[in-house]
Amino acid sequence: MSPQHAVAAGHVFDGATVHRNAAVVIEDSRIAGVMPRTDLPRGIAVRSLAEDAWLAPGFIDVQVNGGGDVLLNDDPTPEAMSAIAAAHRPFGTTALMPTLISDTPDKMTRALQAADAAVRRDPGVLGIHLEGPFLSPEKPGVHDLAVLRAPTAQDRALLTAPRQGAMLVTLAPEQVPAGFIAHLIAAGIHVSLGHSMATYAQARAAMAEGLTGFTHLFNAMRPLASREGGPIAAALESSRAWYGVIADGVHVHPAVLRLALRGAGRPMLVTDAMPPVGGKRRSFTLYGNEITVRDGRCTRRDGTLAGAFLDMATAVRNGVRLLELPLPRALQLASMHPAEFIGLGHALGRLASGYRADIVAFDPTEVRVLDTWVAGKPSAAG
Repeated sequence: MSPQHAVAAGHVFDGATVHRNAAVVIEDSRIAGVMPRTDLPRGIAVRSLAEDAWLAPGFIDVQVNGGGDVLLNDDPTPEAMSAIAAAHRPFGTTALMPTLISDTPDKMTRALQAADAAVRRDPGVLGIHLEGPFLSPEKPGVHDLAVLRAPTAQDRALLTAPRQGAMLVTLAPEQVPAGFIAHLIAAGIHVSLGHSMATYAQARAAMAEGLTGFTHLFNAMRPLASREGGPIAAALESSRAWYGVIADGVHVHPAVLRLALRGAGRPMLVTDAMPPVGGKRRSFTLYGNEITVRDGRCTRRDGTLAGAFLDMATAVRNGVRLLELPLPRALQLASMHPAEFIGLGHALGRLASGYRADIVAFDPTEVRVLDTWVAGKPSAAG
């Protein structure tokens, strides 16, 4: 058994409670406990952070298209997934779901194989998020209409085959046959509604089959209206619903998100990040179209939003400043909630005995990341 070591800070948020002048004890890849600094065992190696620093569960992002100048659709390999995870780690993201935007069956197959390999060797990769191609042509966003389609028997077999890690599939319920969602759920897949013109009744029927997620709520879905609530009403009224929000001040007006946070559904911060996050270039190509970052937006030449230029540290900071959340609540939306959504709430999203030692250290004023630990291993973020 390897010796324990500890990281101490003025504030430690364990996912539920803020502990003053406390320490996280790490043993191998796991957390041995959280305790007052004065109760640490004699002789234990301690790394003491600045008095105003916070420790919290590492951020978990379930929607990451790219990072570090890498787009998963361009390079569906284990190496690309690890490169994306490495690019987001300086922003406090210790685990993520690489996201494949709607593409060909061959590209989907390659991405699923890559995720299996990546999960085995990189704890920062939790699995894969397939955003499409079973989406509504009425709400494609930046997705290529040419690859949007209804699922086939081959698709169902591909998605439900044995795999490593978690899988999340975003689809439009009105574009898939009855029972398709239930079949995915039975195979342990998490299903989310997105890029959809589903009515309220169709959204509720999908939830009855087991759908629990709503991908970037408000964006690329039927809007909330007085006589047709659509997916948004279904998400906000159900305590069984999890919905991702892109808190960049661009995708959804902060006032609208503040109202949404009062609903019964459970929100999560997501980035919907594109390759420029953590990269050196401010443009990239998607489906043959140039996407450029301008004024904090990733847009196609026609002005269509194409993902986001957002990292999780900024999302947390915006949660406090734009959405008026207490810092601990914003941290929950970046860690515990996404962990629970993808079925990993027993292992990630908290600083507690037996949980994986995924930790972020940061300055609370600016949510500037000081360091991260993934499975107990530190990586100075600068």
